[in-house]
Amino acid sequence: MALNATVIPVTPFEQNCTLLRCDASGEAAVVDPGGDLDLIQETAEKEGATITRILLTHAHIDHAGGTAELAKRLGVPIEGPHPDDKFWIDGLPEQSAQFGFPHADTFDPDRWLDQGDTVTVGEETLEVRHCPGHTPGHVIFFHAGLRLAIVGDVLFKGSIGRTDFPRGDHATLLRSIREQLWTLGDDVTFIPGHGPLSTFGEERRSNPFVNDEM
Repeated sequence: MALNATVIPVTPFEQNCTLLRCDASGEAAVVDPGGDLDLIQETAEKEGATITRILLTHAHIDHAGGTAELAKRLGVPIEGPHPDDKFWIDGLPEQSAQFGFPHADTFDPDRWLDQGDTVTVGEETLEVRHCPGHTPGHVIFFHAGLRLAIVGDVLFKGSIGRTDFPRGDHATLLRSIREQLWTLGDDVTFIPGHGPLSTFGEERRSNPFVNDEM
């Protein structure tokens, strides 16, 4: 396909950072660089990918902790998440101390994202959908040609994101899943923020939190 996705588990939380590489241009985006930046850069080098931007689904430490440092190292822009996650970005230093992560600097995204926006990786385009609930400013990225979605901590194989953090909301999360994810199609494969990949169709059948029988 014209876009390759490589999952790189990072941080003690084994967060699924994703390297998206455009075959035509060799340009790449890093989605959710929570940490282990040397590993991310080595993987990009191995893939022959030139990282040209950072994309964020949301601003929890395991997803965003390495963002400021990686942007500084590479001189690349940061896109996302939605502005409602600004308070999480502002709290990254406290988050890093609380969870025993290396110090994480705050940052200002070069571009906030919202429902209906698009982001580009080389010659490829991904659609942005705003999916609050786990955090208020959570977004997901969807590539129509690949039938692939990167959903952060909205949905997992057999589970859903936690909603017991500040400004999390269970009912809002369920609505985001049904209105923003299911409408993309059962055949869509998704990369969650943690754990194995699955499809929306499989989760609609078997996920105990959001299956169609509920």
